[in-house]
Parts: sequence; C-alpha cells; structure tokens
Amino acid sequence: MRTRFRGVDLREALLFEGPNGWAEWAPFLEYPDGESAVWLSAAFDFAFGDLPPMVRTRIGVNATLPAVAPDSVAEVLAAFGEFRTVKIKVGEAGQKMADDLARIRAVRGLYPQAKIRLDANGGYSVANAMQLGYRLAAEGIELDYFEQPVAHVPDLAKLRPLLNGKGILVAADESVRKAADPVAVARAGAADLLVVKAAPLGGVNHALNIVNEAGLPAVVSSALDTSIGISMGLHLAGALPKLDYDCGLGTVALMADDVCEEPLVPVDGYLNVKRPSVSEAKLNQLAATTERTEWWLARLERCLEIL
Repeated sequence: MRTRFRGVDLREALLFEGPNGWAEWAPFLEYPDGESAVWLSAAFDFAFGDLPPMVRTRIGVNATLPAVAPDSVAEVLAAFGEFRTVKIKVGEAGQKMADDLARIRAVRGLYPQAKIRLDANGGYSVANAMQLGYRLAAEGIELDYFEQPVAHVPDLAKLRPLLNGKGILVAADESVRKAADPVAVARAGAADLLVVKAAPLGGVNHALNIVNEAGLPAVVSSALDTSIGISMGLHLAGALPKLDYDCGLGTVALMADDVCEEPLVPVDGYLNVKRPSVSEAKLNQLAATTERTEWWLARLERCLEIL
C-alpha cells in the first residue's frame, strides 16, 4: 500500500483463471474460514458463473482518503487524478474527532467543489457521530452521506433521524456485508442507502439480489482489491438498475503496484466495466513467499471443504 489503510500495509490475494477470465480471492487475513468461504464463492461465480446483463459500462468513482494527517491529504489524493467525490476515513482507532475534523477541513479547502462522504467503519458512538455531523453542518460542510457511523443496527436506527435532520444521509456497509441478514438494516429503517461489496456478499448475482430485496439506493465499493477484484465490483455496479452515486472502486490508486500492466485506475473520475488480464511478469515480480503461499493454499482447502 502507498499509505496504511484499515491497518493494512501489504495486501495479499490469491488469483485464478476460469472460463470467464481471471478472478480474485482476497478475504482479509484475520477473517475466519466461514466468512472467507463466502468470498471464495464470489470468486467462483465471477470465474465460472453467468453474470447479469450490464445496464451501464462506465462507472463514476470516488477518491478514497485514509486517516492521514492534513498535510498528507494533497499527496494521497493526487494518485486519483480528477475526481468529483472524496470518501474520507474517520473514527480511526487511536485518533480523536479533532483529527477527523482537521482532515475533512483540509479536503474542503483543497477541493472546494468535491462532494465529501465519510466512512467511520462503525467507529463512533451515537453521541460522537451526532456531534461530528452537527459540527460539520454548523460549518456549512455538506456531506454526500455518512457511511456506517456506528456499529450496530439499533444505533443506526437511532442516529439516522438525528442526522437526517441536519441533511445528512446514513449509509450501511458492515451492517450489510457482515450481517447474517443483510437486508435487516433496510427493514429497520436504519439506513438511507446501502454500500455493497461483491466479494463479501457472495458475488455479483447475490449482491444484486440483496440490493433488489432491500429496495434502497446502493453504492458499490471495493475491499482493497487488485484490478481483478475491482473488475468484479465494476460488473456489479454495471448491473445495478439505478446508480446515483460515485462508487468506491478507485482503490487501486492506494496501492504501490498491481497484477495488471494497465491497472484499473480512474481516468477523469471514471472506470470502464471490463475484465483485465493479469501480467505474467507482474505475477512473478509480486509472488508471495513459499510460506505465505502454503498458508493461502491451506486456507483454500479449508474453505473448499466448507463450500
């Protein structure tokens, strides 16, 4: 990674090729086998399954800003080129609300025309999320939406009308992809829109079904994927019946390298829906150690048993 992101400095992924093209399996290292097996079913679906028809072939994407200091904002966002929307990470462990406010103000000062959305990954309490929203409203800093400000659905349901009162929409991410019932957050009236990720939800088709059942607007995001994983997210975004928001699929720009010679990095804030091929030279250059390869293959065997 160019910059540490969600505690990750080095991203690992397992890649394989099926009749549809390349697919990626990259659950985070700490994820248990049961959860990782869902990601594996998504990769199989992308490599071997029938994908839904595309409604669009060009996807608007946002820039993503990790929880960096204000003086690093310009350097990190420069990797994204032109963009209309910035997603800012807030609520980082070990940081204070003052750090979040300073980062948000830096983005607003550098990019006065850009839409701003926040992502707390459930890191705030209801009181602190409300306080941050109210402070930004008082400063005239409008938000596209506030993603997963708190961790649990009942707290989201409590917080949503308070933030809506200040013109702030609430999006659910972890409450969708890490939930036994991913539609429960919609039934509880706890979110205005859903953030969906193809891999954690079992693939393009399954994620599309969840969005349709929830009946809420959706944004497609990535999980720090290589360009191969980003391609799966692009196919999900391309298949959504309606897409009113820029998607979080530009995160290859956060990586120092990629498995493709032409990485899926946004151009003028957009990515085209396509399936890139991996580069044999890149695979050799970026190959994991024997120890890490054995770890992943053992994990693969366990998850195959689950499936």
